[in-house]
Amino acid sequence: MFDKNTLLSEIMSSPVITVRTQDNMTVVKDLFSQNNIHHIPVLDQQHQLAGIVSTSDYHKVLHSLTLFKSAQSEAYNQAVLKSLLVEDVMARQLATLNTNDTIATAAAYFRENLFHAIPIMDQNGKLAGIVTTFDLLSFAFKDSSA
Repeated sequence: MFDKNTLLSEIMSSPVITVRTQDNMTVVKDLFSQNNIHHIPVLDQQHQLAGIVSTSDYHKVLHSLTLFKSAQSEAYNQAVLKSLLVEDVMARQLATLNTNDTIATAAAYFRENLFHAIPIMDQNGKLAGIVTTFDLLSFAFKDSSA
């Protein structure tokens, strides 16, 4: 049995891979393809959390592009990704929690809001980590022999 009062600082992923609002979507494409992640927090020019971009957001953009695999269509798709800024695609409304909040609090946020990732802030309001539904499941079943 796990302790639902475990602090998020103990299970969060840190350091966090981030992008900037003014990065283009090719940066997001590269980060998703090079790392085993599904959510990327977005920072503004003052290094404050501005939003989050998910693989779902990225795939929605790709869905609007051409599906043909010709050289010409691939060049077109790359041009579109280069023209889109992260701030044009990111989710702006998001919940945040603090490093000293518990996994019970995170689970309640996930259930109520249907989020799959929550940025975790330190006591100074800076991004300290990220917790996903996968992190909670991994923690809950880490000692399970099922």
